[in-house]
Amino acid sequence: MNYLLLFLAVAIGYFVALFLKKKELRNMEVFLAFSGAFLLSITVFELLPHVFETPSKSIGVYIMLGILLQIFLEFFSKGAEHGHVHLHAQHKHFPWILFLSLGIHAFLEGFPISEENNLLLAIIIHKIPVAIILSFFFITAGYKRTTTLLFLFFFALLTPLGSYLASNYEGIHRYETQLTAVVIGIFLHVSTTILFESSKNHKFQLSKMTAVIIGIVVAYLL
Repeated sequence: MNYLLLFLAVAIGYFVALFLKKKELRNMEVFLAFSGAFLLSITVFELLPHVFETPSKSIGVYIMLGILLQIFLEFFSKGAEHGHVHLHAQHKHFPWILFLSLGIHAFLEGFPISEENNLLLAIIIHKIPVAIILSFFFITAGYKRTTTLLFLFFFALLTPLGSYLASNYEGIHRYETQLTAVVIGIFLHVSTTILFESSKNHKFQLSKMTAVIIGIVVAYLL
């Protein structure tokens, strides 16, 4: 069921994008602010205490590696993980570089999902607005429906695949703490970037601030 929910998050994003207009897309910023706050809070409240059950400086090293990895991936994805999509309208072929960078991110974020944390919910909430924005730009840029659906289909499969491998292969499970620390770094970078962008130009927006506070409170109460 968890794997299906992760897949459906991207499918929901696509179908919502089909009915969106550009003006309505701006409202996604509030949802993104909520998702960023919720993902950050789950990371801080649940994942960080887990990896630091046995305090070690090496865990901090893995977290920093995760941050650096995400910075590197964003050179190619141009920030699609937090709602920015830059596709060249004149090129309608399959965007392999975007897919590979987003795919690595999506694959790794499935590793720490377990029954012991609420990360599944956080990732679903994070994926839906990203999938909406990604799908919307594919559609409006004039990409073939086949290209769009293939991209989204394989993108939707990668997080469930990462979660499945982490749960069923001892070789991966043996490095659970280190891999979780790397993913924490990825989440810290992505979620804080979303929050930083939600207060762009240092302008206070009540709707976004309210969404951030709600995201933090909901994550704490889970």
